[in-house]
Amino acid sequence: MLLAIDIGNTNIVLGVFDGVRLTHSWRLATLRERTADEIGLMVTQLFERSGIDLASISGVALSSVVPPLTHPMEEMAERTFGRTPLTVDPAHAGMPVRYAPITDVGADRIVNAVAAWDRYGQAHALPLIVVDFGTATTFDAISGDGEYLGGVICPGIGISADALFQRAARLPRVEVRKPSRIIGQTTVTAMQAGLFFGYVAMVDGIVRRMRGELARGDEAVVIATGGMADVIAGDSETIQHVDADLTLNGLRLIWERS
Repeated sequence: MLLAIDIGNTNIVLGVFDGVRLTHSWRLATLRERTADEIGLMVTQLFERSGIDLASISGVALSSVVPPLTHPMEEMAERTFGRTPLTVDPAHAGMPVRYAPITDVGADRIVNAVAAWDRYGQAHALPLIVVDFGTATTFDAISGDGEYLGGVICPGIGISADALFQRAARLPRVEVRKPSRIIGQTTVTAMQAGLFFGYVAMVDGIVRRMRGELARGDEAVVIATGGMADVIAGDSETIQHVDADLTLNGLRLIWERS
């Protein structure tokens, strides 16, 4: 069994695989000051509540975009499971990376690309666009030859909502969700319309421009993942698949191949 861990700026996502099947997954808040002991205690409690024996874990795969938490998580894996984790290095993840320098691309973006290529692109040599709705919203392009080409980084929809609240004295903090109509008749619904429909339009606009730069871009398969993927995909004209476990499956694939 494999424990896959993705450390993001907002959340840490953990998943347990029995072979290729994801049997359990959890989401924790990312707190940069957490120690290996604290993380180990939380993980142990999660395993106990789910009835999973710590000794059943035969490997740990890790991707991180939060350097202060990378070493504590590695230390936790060694103390709790007696396993040295495979920490994903974009330069050695099994996919050619056309990004300079390679060390600047987030490990999660390469992990997503590996999983998307395996599931949606490789069989028919199709180009791909992966949209990950995280703290930042990232758009990643994979060629029909299975190469990571680069992409686009935008502020996440949560960051945009927080910026409105923090920088405009009379605007409240609002929940990001789809309003019933585009023309808001209250301040809250007007803000929700701007955030939701503005974001949908941004996603579709960027995807169309990326298609225009990709070889066989009209055939590119568009996959969404991340916290807001389901919410945005329902109104998007370009997103074709929502894959909530894309990153965890990418970690599994990289671990298996290594």
